[in-house]
Amino acid sequence: MIQPPQSDEYAPYYGGYIGRVPPSSDLFALLAAQPDELRALVQNVADDHAGKPPEPGEWSIKEVVGHINDTERIFAYRALRISRGDTTPIPGFEQDDYVRGTDFNRRTLADLIEEFDLQRRSNILQFQTITDEESQRRGTASGNPFTPRALLYAMAGHVMHHVESLKVDYGVV
Repeated sequence: MIQPPQSDEYAPYYGGYIGRVPPSSDLFALLAAQPDELRALVQNVADDHAGKPPEPGEWSIKEVVGHINDTERIFAYRALRISRGDTTPIPGFEQDDYVRGTDFNRRTLADLIEEFDLQRRSNILQFQTITDEESQRRGTASGNPFTPRALLYAMAGHVMHHVESLKVDYGVV
């Protein structure tokens, strides 16, 4: 069982994501449940509606899910490198550039959710056998310290953040 990270294992910005994960949670059970939670949340959203932003300059629902997919890959890549003892600093990424860099709206919402589900299952297989030592190795990403366990908690909290945003800001129920 991976223990919650200490505050010196991640940049303060990520505390908002990590803090969403209850400390007593079974992290891998939570990670495993999130694709179905997201799928259930958007199951009644029409594809054409999912491709339209609620306000000019905002992301569409499809772009939110595409962003979740991009971030899942990036957090997992960072966690893999650091867990393997790679101390080479990992550059940051600009989320808005990533969303602008492709057209998530041309894809179906079901396809984007399936991509998330498959990535998440792969990440669980990758990290569920991580040792305590590997989970606490230190690395640098976006100019900030990170441990793999902090990245895994951030991965879960990031999805929790966007699920809440879809409910509150997008009115998805």
